[in-house]
Amino acid sequence: MKRRDNVTVRTSPRTLQVLRQFRVIVKSIRRHYQEVEQRAGIGGAQLWLLSRISHAPGIRVGDLARSLAIHQSTASNLLGQLHAAKLIERRREDGDRRAVHLFATAKGRAVLRGAPRPHIGVLQQALAELPTDNLDTLHRQLEVLIEAMNTKDSGARATLLSHM
Repeated sequence: MKRRDNVTVRTSPRTLQVLRQFRVIVKSIRRHYQEVEQRAGIGGAQLWLLSRISHAPGIRVGDLARSLAIHQSTASNLLGQLHAAKLIERRREDGDRRAVHLFATAKGRAVLRGAPRPHIGVLQQALAELPTDNLDTLHRQLEVLIEAMNTKDSGARATLLSHM
């Protein structure tokens, strides 16, 4: 054991095993996003937005941002890139000219067909498939881990993994 700032730091075999597990998770996420960029020509975050728009035609920017747990400004920046690439289109409906509704274009749907799955990302997909009890336990344990960290960036809660 090592001491740091009067705190004992464990380097037990279990600690190292858990560290290796985090490495597998991070490396798997990075590999998936690299494959997305190679095969789809867009980033993982853009693919996730495009997929969500394709599955919810007419979704509004604020609703899209909430569904991905990101800031609306982050969603707007990514949407600008998708729009510039002609993968989505923005429409204003007659009833409320302020509200922008989003739709995948034919080119955007073609990108989705050629993109590796899952479109939402490997970690998001795995979390979505976990039984509720397991997800609840993981949530509680990660909160304990975050609390134990001496340096943490709580603002990262709304940052896309592909932007880290």
